[in-house]
Amino acid sequence: MARTATRYVCSACGAVTLKYQGRCFECQSWGTLVETHDVREEPKSKKQRPPMALPSVENLHDDTPSAAFHRTMTGIGELDRVLGGGLMEASAILVGGEPGIGKSTLMLQLVPRLEGKKVLYVAGEESPNQIRERARRLGIKAPHLRLASEVSLERILDTIAHEQPFMVIVDSIQTVHSDEYQSSAGTITQIRECAAALIRAAKEQNFILAVIGHITKEGSLAGPKALEHMVDTVLQFEGEGYQRYRIVRSVKNRFGPTNEIGVFRMEETGLEEVSNPSEFFISDRTADVPGTAVLAGIEGSRALLVEVQALVSRTGYSMPQRISTGFDLKRIAIILAVLEKRLQYQTATQDVFVKIAGGLRLVEPAADLAVAAAIASGLRNQPCSPTAASCGEIGLSGELRAISDGERRIREAVHLGFSSIVLPAANTRELKPSVTKLPIRIIGCRTLHEALDALEI
Repeated sequence: MARTATRYVCSACGAVTLKYQGRCFECQSWGTLVETHDVREEPKSKKQRPPMALPSVENLHDDTPSAAFHRTMTGIGELDRVLGGGLMEASAILVGGEPGIGKSTLMLQLVPRLEGKKVLYVAGEESPNQIRERARRLGIKAPHLRLASEVSLERILDTIAHEQPFMVIVDSIQTVHSDEYQSSAGTITQIRECAAALIRAAKEQNFILAVIGHITKEGSLAGPKALEHMVDTVLQFEGEGYQRYRIVRSVKNRFGPTNEIGVFRMEETGLEEVSNPSEFFISDRTADVPGTAVLAGIEGSRALLVEVQALVSRTGYSMPQRISTGFDLKRIAIILAVLEKRLQYQTATQDVFVKIAGGLRLVEPAADLAVAAAIASGLRNQPCSPTAASCGEIGLSGELRAISDGERRIREAVHLGFSSIVLPAANTRELKPSVTKLPIRIIGCRTLHEALDALEI
């Protein structure tokens, strides 16, 4: 006899609890617990259980030949970079982003580059005529593309088995539902179970699955913990939908590096690649304005220069404001504490606003020095050196700690015409002769105070 169990699942982090409460115990989000009903069959006794075949078990090092996995290049250089070299067969890819940012457009532009391989596009939000009109507007001609306007999981699986496509695009997973579950489409149970069934079909039938997912108002994928652990690759669109440029980041990738980014520009004909992102991130920089600094950063395997902006003004409130776009607010609090304690900068009565130009989100520790330089420049109302870039991690005692890939940062600064770069002294001790001969002044600093002096702040 079937037994129904009631559980409450957090739509933000996927945590499960047996009792409803207003706040999720895992991610501390309010009002995110959704009631779900799991129907379970009563377990049969051991005597009534039919014998089951044992699964095949293989050794890690086996002499028998096996089918090697291979990648399929998409022809879109920025997308291949983010994927780690192309599409891996029998893989599941989750693509997330805000509405209108370009998820469906990128997937549709991918189809004609697959050289005649059959692609099944499952549209749960748009009709086939709407997709045809968009393809006509973008100038996409793909006679091997099959369109299916369907939201039933069972019918989607039957269509996949009949068509046997090379790739399946599901737009979007929030619209797909299964008749085996009583909850409505978009709930955490439907999303998790439907995604699991599609991924299982991709592994068994050896096709590439691309699933488009919505994001929550906090900017994360809906049901992230339930989906991220199931798929092989997670691609996330960053930046605002109304901006011209789009940034695609690999949040997870089992077949390549994580935190790799690809930069695109939205045009009338769709998304176009940006071959040199550094020029885009610092193209509109005003060098003689206080509160700006240039970071020589690393995103994935790519070196790029990014402008960091800081606005510092006297507060009109009892508690000063700390607002950040593209940088962790807690790290800004640490940098402000180091500036005040170690360098005697008065920040307790100042509002501090930090922004990373271009919509990029910085996560690497090497961005600390550029953020501190921008804040110090705004506090003293004195511009940084316009031809200097900087990078380095700041410790709590005000020291600069070693960072990774120092040589690539130096080469990127030379490529864009910077005459000097400030970085931790530990990164300047064992530089290759080919790097030291480059036309740039390499300044190694042990403390934050030395670095700010080198940047002429």
